[in-house]
Amino acid sequence: MNKFYFILVFAVLFKAASGYAQEKDLTQYVDPFIGTGGHGHTFPGAVVPFGMVQLSPDNGRGDWDWCSGYHYSDNKIAGFSHTHLSGTGIGDWLDISIMPLLKLRQKGERAELATFSHDNEQASPGYYGVTLDNGIHADLSASERVGYHHYEFPENSEPTVQLDLAFKQNWDTPIETHVEVLNDSTAIGYRYSTGWASLQRVYFAIVFSKPFKDVLLSGENAVISDNMYAETEGKGNGVLAQFLLTDKTIDLKVGISMTSSEQALAAINEIQTWDINEVKEVARKKWQQELQKVQVISQDEEKLKIFYTALYHTAIAPCLFSDGDGTYKNMQGDILKMANGGQRYTLYSLWDTFRALNPLFTLTQPVRYTDMLNSMLAFYDENGLLPVWDLSTAETNTMTGYHAIPVLADAVLKDWPGVDASRAYKAMLASAYQSGRGVPHYIQYGYMPQDLYGHSASVTLEYAYDDWCIAQVAKKLGDEGKYKEFIERARSYERIFDKETGFMRAKNSDSSWAQPFDPFLSEHDEKKAQYVEGNAWQHSFFVPHDVRGLAALHGGGNKLSLKMDSLFSISSELTGENVSPDVSGLIGQYAHGNEPSHHIAYMYSYIGEPWKTQEKVRLIVDSMYHTLPDGYSGNEDVGQMSAWAIWSMAGLYPVNAAIGEYVIGSPSLEEVRFQLDGGKEFVIKTSGLSARNIYVKSVKLNGKKYEKTYITHQDMMSGGVLELVMSDKANKKWGQKSENWPHSLIDSE
Repeated sequence: MNKFYFILVFAVLFKAASGYAQEKDLTQYVDPFIGTGGHGHTFPGAVVPFGMVQLSPDNGRGDWDWCSGYHYSDNKIAGFSHTHLSGTGIGDWLDISIMPLLKLRQKGERAELATFSHDNEQASPGYYGVTLDNGIHADLSASERVGYHHYEFPENSEPTVQLDLAFKQNWDTPIETHVEVLNDSTAIGYRYSTGWASLQRVYFAIVFSKPFKDVLLSGENAVISDNMYAETEGKGNGVLAQFLLTDKTIDLKVGISMTSSEQALAAINEIQTWDINEVKEVARKKWQQELQKVQVISQDEEKLKIFYTALYHTAIAPCLFSDGDGTYKNMQGDILKMANGGQRYTLYSLWDTFRALNPLFTLTQPVRYTDMLNSMLAFYDENGLLPVWDLSTAETNTMTGYHAIPVLADAVLKDWPGVDASRAYKAMLASAYQSGRGVPHYIQYGYMPQDLYGHSASVTLEYAYDDWCIAQVAKKLGDEGKYKEFIERARSYERIFDKETGFMRAKNSDSSWAQPFDPFLSEHDEKKAQYVEGNAWQHSFFVPHDVRGLAALHGGGNKLSLKMDSLFSISSELTGENVSPDVSGLIGQYAHGNEPSHHIAYMYSYIGEPWKTQEKVRLIVDSMYHTLPDGYSGNEDVGQMSAWAIWSMAGLYPVNAAIGEYVIGSPSLEEVRFQLDGGKEFVIKTSGLSARNIYVKSVKLNGKKYEKTYITHQDMMSGGVLELVMSDKANKKWGQKSENWPHSLIDSE
């Protein structure tokens, strides 16, 4: 065989393989029920990538594990509502609840919860279906702003659809609701509520595929005329509407808007058909396009399901908040459009997502991410500060730190298109000098005093990292004075390190250590707690910008390594009478079910022991992710738990989320192909992969021997191939030299 013929055959085979990868249905590997059990807090319902509508069943039970409205342990359904939070630790939304009934109820009488069996339940990307024990069958799908319902009623029923605007679970409470029946197949209205977000406005329009023959309304100021047009409002208990149908089969389109009922009615045009199968297929294709951005090869189908379900969960939020034309109404009631003509997004769980999800977006969302970033800047324009936890454009002030800063810093340092670096820098400084969130105390003392502000140890560590991010932006923009100021603030973590115990500890305003101290103690009350959702073991390693500076405090890399070894091997006992439920997924005191632990396994690579990183990463992937409903070890947290899996199964992780360096770990997949902007592709190929072969034997980047324990964002965006050869024996020579380690702040001194 001559050389030309060999190349030609190879090219044909490669093209065929590529075509197969493009055509392969990746949605078959997504199981929306993963995360709906345990403490995952995900929902199984119908949604398209980053859509405003998340149409999913609600169990009608208010409890922590029902934050998404649904938990796999339950067997009751109260209704199908159109807005849901994915993986959060607080419950809210669940707006515009619709439920099919066997018969019309008395005026104002809500239907009893319907029972169902998981054997009669199905879900896939963009689809949810269930047959209730009463014989009613429901199929649900969605577009960006429309929920699509298909109901089939049994014989001898009086098919009825209930709209319950007073429905709530957990924190949400309706404060004003309204329904207006326009004709025999259309109703519009709104639901205002308060909860985790102080004010939420959701407008809706419902269009029936066939006319209904009667409507029964309850609420204040009900007006019903002879021709059945009706209008009613409700405060407190809210509006309940029942529509008596003419047929045993009915389809509904429910458009929603955060601006007006007219915009909700206009949104109905997103779905032109009355065929549930067509709607499902359109939604599936949108997910197929999303999932194709990262194409993987594995002989283990369970790993494929874990990976693609994780990728699915990373593309649910932030979700659209604006109408199709870009119009939105913020919490203050202003009707606005984005300055750049894009879309407004909401639902920013930044304490979680800055770590791995947002860096992943710089690879997977080359178009959409600009609007997501500019939505954060729009929040700054409207509120004077960057968001901490933006829900419905309201500031919930949940969790510690000001972690919009690393997200925007990462974008500025990567020269993200469409983001004004100067505007972002101004917004960062506003958050860093604000009068709230204990910032004046932090600036005055050089750390956060526990006697003045709760969670003080965690707050000090997180502010120090955020301040390092500001310093990097200041340096890039040529502001030398601010660079020096914020580099000094970035070292504030040093002031709360206790050399005697080897832990980061809370310190009072008089410089005394807060007492008592127990590194195993977890206290959930934020006024009493020294650490947020955890203890000293989990939080004392959060110095992602200066791992080797942390090592120096411990007395060298060897001693830090021993401390991390202890973290993974010590007792998993937690002490205290009010232990945070978020501390879950324990390996020793390492808690994978909560975000402060997520970077720790990769820290060994900063001190010349990458083989320990490889051991720990593979242990975490194999033990903390599986394909049952309790397949996540803690709250999925709006994509962060899944983003960790995507990075780590691919073989990389962004320990410092704003430096553009991805630390090499221990991949779980034979091949991973990132489809990048501009038609480029970055491929991670792994040979010798097995359950025993967890160690990196050798590395090549674009065919050349590679000794660094990390690659850069630019390496990936340029396209190319990273080749990893695995072994069952640790290669303690690879990555041992300090010039091959990821960067730390101490390097600049």
